Amino acid sequence: MSPTTKELLKKVRYMVPPMLERFHKGMLGRVAVIGGSENYTGAPYFSAMASARLGADLSHVICTPPAANVIKTYSPNLMVHPIMQETPCPTPASSLAIPITAMLSNLHSLVIGPGLGRDDLMQATVAEVIQSAREKNLPLVLDADALWLIQKQPDLIRGYKECILTPNVVEFGRLAKAVGVDTGGDTGREGCKALANALGGVMVVRKGPVDWISNGSDEWTAVGDAEGGRKRSGGQGDTLTGSIGTLLAWRGIYLQGAWDTEGKMGREETLMLAAFGGSAITRECSRLAFVKRGRSLQASDLTDEVPVAFETLIGEKEEEESKL
Repeated sequence: MSPTTKELLKKVRYMVPPMLERFHKGMLGRVAVIGGSENYTGAPYFSAMASARLGADLSHVICTPPAANVIKTYSPNLMVHPIMQETPCPTPASSLAIPITAMLSNLHSLVIGPGLGRDDLMQATVAEVIQSAREKNLPLVLDADALWLIQKQPDLIRGYKECILTPNVVEFGRLAKAVGVDTGGDTGREGCKALANALGGVMVVRKGPVDWISNGSDEWTAVGDAEGGRKRSGGQGDTLTGSIGTLLAWRGIYLQGAWDTEGKMGREETLMLAAFGGSAITRECSRLAFVKRGRSLQASDLTDEVPVAFETLIGEKEEEESKL
C-alpha cells in the first residue's frame, strides 16, 4: 500500500462515527438504493447489503413490486419498498415519484441505478427524484442505467457537487461523448478530470484496473490503485455504490459535528474521501474473495468480505474512545 493511500485512508477514518451510547437508531447512516426491476433483482440487493454490512443503520431498496417480492427473500435486514413501476403503467412519473421524494428528507444518501433498467417510465421517475434530491442537497451515487439517463440528460446533475458518478470504461466513454468531451482515449487522470469539469464539478469514479477519482481539480483527484481480484464477474460495482453510500452518510454526520471529530475537513475533500474509501473497500473485498474463490468468484462473495475489508483498511477506534 502506497504512502498516499495510507494517508487518504487515515482521513477516511476521521469520517467514521464512533458507536456512542447516546446515538439512536439511524444516526449511523440511512441509505436508500433505487433500482430493481423485472429482470434485475441482484444488483440493488448487493448495493444495499454492502451499505448495511459496512455499517449503515438503515438500508432501503426502492424497486418495482415484482422485484420487491424477490429481494425480500434475499434478506430480512433490508427495507424494501415496491414503489417503482415499469411501462405500461398508466400513472405518470411525476406521480410515481411523490412517495419516493417524500422519503428523501429522512435519508443521508441515495444510490440510483443498480438494476434500474432502461424502461422509459423508470428513467423518467428517477429524473424526477434526482431533481428533488438536488433541491434537498442530498448526496447521490449514480451507476449503471442511471448513467444512461445522465448520458441523455446531463443537466440533471451538471454542477451538482454532492453527486458521485461511477462509470466503467465503456460508460465513461459514452458520457464523455454525450457532453462533448474529447479525451483522446485517455480514461485515466486527465480524462477523468475533463469529464468531471464538463459536468460542472461532479465527482467521477472511473472504474478499471485502477480507479481514477476526480471532481475536475488537481487538489481533489486521486487514484485507487489497491490490489483487487482478477475475476471480473458482474455485480462487483454494486458493492462500490453501496459502500460509497454509507461513507457519504457518515460524511454527512461528520460534517454536522455529531461527535468530537478530527481533521476539520470540508465538503469537497470529504466527498473525494468517500469515493476513495468506497473504491479501496471494494477492491479489498474483491481481492479477499478472489483468494478464496478464484475464477468461481461471484458478486455475492464480495458481500461477506465488506466488514473484513473495513477492519483491514480502516478499522475501529480504540474501545475506550468509543465510550466517550
